[in-house]
Amino acid sequence: MKPLNKRQEQILLSLKKLDYLDRDQLNRIHRLGTIRNTNRILKQLSNYLSSYREDYSTIYYLNKEGREYVTSEKIRKKTNFVNHVIMRNQFYIYAGFPSKWKNEMKLSDREISIVCDAWFKANGKYHILEVDYQQTMKENRNKIEKYRGLYTNKSMESKLGHVPPLLWLTTTELRKKKLVELLKGLPYGVYTINDIK
Repeated sequence: MKPLNKRQEQILLSLKKLDYLDRDQLNRIHRLGTIRNTNRILKQLSNYLSSYREDYSTIYYLNKEGREYVTSEKIRKKTNFVNHVIMRNQFYIYAGFPSKWKNEMKLSDREISIVCDAWFKANGKYHILEVDYQQTMKENRNKIEKYRGLYTNKSMESKLGHVPPLLWLTTTELRKKKLVELLKGLPYGVYTINDIK
């Protein structure tokens, strides 16, 4: 098999880091130009990628050959969780591709433990990201109360020297309004997916 060039390798590494990306996201992260050019480049990588159509876009992820090329052991498949990941990755793009970005990070002190969807550093400060794709408001409320506990205990503030804002990404204006109500009193930001596209 022909060795890959640097740009092709970078695309595979992005998929290793972010799990699933749609064509437009790959285009923006790697500045692939026109849709036609993006399709051409992704087709050249077809031996390393799996893909499927979702609404008006195509979702890409590493197949066995792709995982071997970038030494990833994480097997990705088409699941209901993929749209959640695509939303999270849209925020990664919106935040300007932070170099310090970690998915599914556990935050805890002696009393409270919670896994955030992403933890990242931007503009010199750490941020927490939660993605509300199809969660019930009850689940969101429970999570927010755990974060409220972490903020009240000040464990993160004492470790980091600042209070990391809690950012939520959701699907609709109605859900945004409900989340804003629940987050009152905390350092927060709430966005819909349309706000960040």
